[in-house]
Amino acid sequence: MPAAGRRRAPKILVVHGPNLNLLGKRDPDTYGRATLAEINARLRADAKKQGVLLTIVQSNAEGAILDRLHAAMGKYDGLLINPAGLTHTSVSLRDAVEALGFPAVEVHLSNIHRREAFRHTSFTAPVCVGTIAGFGLDSYLLGLQALVRRIAPSPA
Repeated sequence: MPAAGRRRAPKILVVHGPNLNLLGKRDPDTYGRATLAEINARLRADAKKQGVLLTIVQSNAEGAILDRLHAAMGKYDGLLINPAGLTHTSVSLRDAVEALGFPAVEVHLSNIHRREAFRHTSFTAPVCVGTIAGFGLDSYLLGLQALVRRIAPSPA
């Protein structure tokens, strides 16, 4: 329990979707050279500076991601998600994000709108407060910053 006058640190769940475990190896011209471990380290460092707690998960299995989102309900204040290929295919993921009851920000390393036409549609974006794409690792950092501002605005 926080001391009188102090709020608890916001808790954010970070979800990396399918194939993101291959970052740094898979198509570095599109996704960059940063590994998932490097992205996670930068996220943790930025979260610490912003006074938020992160839980970070990655899965290649849609069902495992859905189960993790269901388990997050009532336990987190925000979601930072890179749904990867599920962005363009999964109504189930969209429905799970919508059901969370807390804000979500969708991020992508590449600019999905400069890629193949099938990547231009995101099923998850309409149930997120925002989407950041095309800035490589910075997409995650910008997404985290925007989410923190949404869930824990600075006093005026």
